[in-house]
Amino acid sequence: MSESLKKKINDMFNHHKIGTLATIKGNRPYSRFMIFFNENLTLYTATNQHTHKTEDIKENPHVHILLGMENVSWNEPYAEIEAEASIEESQELKNKFWDDKLSEWIKSPDDPEYLLLKLSPTAIRYYEKAGSEAEVWSE
Repeated sequence: MSESLKKKINDMFNHHKIGTLATIKGNRPYSRFMIFFNENLTLYTATNQHTHKTEDIKENPHVHILLGMENVSWNEPYAEIEAEASIEESQELKNKFWDDKLSEWIKSPDDPEYLLLKLSPTAIRYYEKAGSEAEVWSE
């Protein structure tokens, strides 16, 4: 991947925190809105260990993420991300990515039911704005 594309994707990931995460449940896609955290193109999202998405990921770790275009303008960058999901229980990472917005679902960074989903991209299609041609990064 070119360094300029990597920088654009990292900047977009750092600026846009809310997107959709799609898993496969019974051979059908299931999407939900999530808060995402970026660490050098690897995305993390918080969840409760008893959610359907964790069950889905244990059955099939392939996920799809849409991130960007949170405002009303069609002239913002966005990305379509294919990734492989895994469960991350590192307390250090849970502390690092804790956000008070999560307290509606998770009590605290020390909540024993709190875990992170680590989303390792296999392909990223980055769009500068709606209607633009994708710049593609793949593993």
